[in-house]
Amino acid sequence: ENKIRILYVQPGKYPEERLVANELRPLQQLVGGYMQAVYPCSKDKVALVCNDSGKVDGLPLNRCIEDYDVIAGNFFICGFSGEEFCSLTDKQFRHYEKLFRDPELFLPTPIGIMPMKCTPDQYRRLMQERSAADRGER
Repeated sequence: ENKIRILYVQPGKYPEERLVANELRPLQQLVGGYMQAVYPCSKDKVALVCNDSGKVDGLPLNRCIEDYDVIAGNFFICGFSGEEFCSLTDKQFRHYEKLFRDPELFLPTPIGIMPMKCTPDQYRRLMQERSAADRGER
């Protein structure tokens, strides 16, 4: 496929449907660098594609992946066929849009970070407060 239908997920935002060129450079631009594909559920034939060094580069935490990890930075969900990315089916799109619908805040606790679902407005406000606190404002 020249263009593929994906679900694009950014920190603090609701996921969005995109139609993108199925080429290396445009896909890398979506994640902001080299890509890493993760296959959270191989029976679904979907790939979660994220920035390969998102955590090392300090990208903002985005969403928890059940029983797997926390993804840092932008990512997208697409289908895969063999070794090629392809469009999501309607069923796949609906499933993953619902799964990643709500942005997540990551709160520090004594035992590690705790994810909490929120709205984009709540996310933006907390990030502004954290930024102000980091600059010593209050």
